[in-house]
Amino acid sequence: MVATKTYLRSVLGTCRDRLPKSYGASVSATVQKRLIASPWYAQARTIVLYAAKNREIETAMIFADAIAAGRVVLFPRVLPSSNELALVRVDDPRDLEPGAFGVAEPSGSEVVPVADLERALICVPGLAFSPNGQRLGRGGGYYDRLLAQARPQLPSAGLAYSFQVLDQIPQSPDDRRLDLIFTESALYQAAAVAEAAAAWTDQGGA
Repeated sequence: MVATKTYLRSVLGTCRDRLPKSYGASVSATVQKRLIASPWYAQARTIVLYAAKNREIETAMIFADAIAAGRVVLFPRVLPSSNELALVRVDDPRDLEPGAFGVAEPSGSEVVPVADLERALICVPGLAFSPNGQRLGRGGGYYDRLLAQARPQLPSAGLAYSFQVLDQIPQSPDDRRLDLIFTESALYQAAAVAEAAAAWTDQGGA
């Protein structure tokens, strides 16, 4: 399993990183617009984003829209002492600075515990996804540990190019599945997140 994951990371990472910048920007914009137009985004008062690395799907458009709408936006910061992610509030893109593993991280001090998140949408990066929510991440298990701490009714979303969606992905016991996968051409949705969205609506919407 480990060898297969390593191989997939190498192949898919190379394919993604070699995409023309203009193509990556175009697909990123389409994917972000699809998420912004979704009911899960509309119902969320807090948005957890990631800072894109290389040719990962960008999140700047979502960030700008969320801030303009008065939502709380959180970005992860690596905690070396525990190998976990802390979620830190960010109100301005200038509050992101170079951090661990070459990924921009928040410089602020307002940390929100993952377990305290309510009415939040958690956006997660990845190298590959499956239609049923399987995910192949960057390799450190940080997001798997983050999602394990979040309330189960909170939807999690992967943002991907269509070529990153595979039929199946090798999984270990600690791997966490996502509820939604957004690509430029499709939305893959787990049944559980539809039930959660309905529950939010029953409680009064956003």
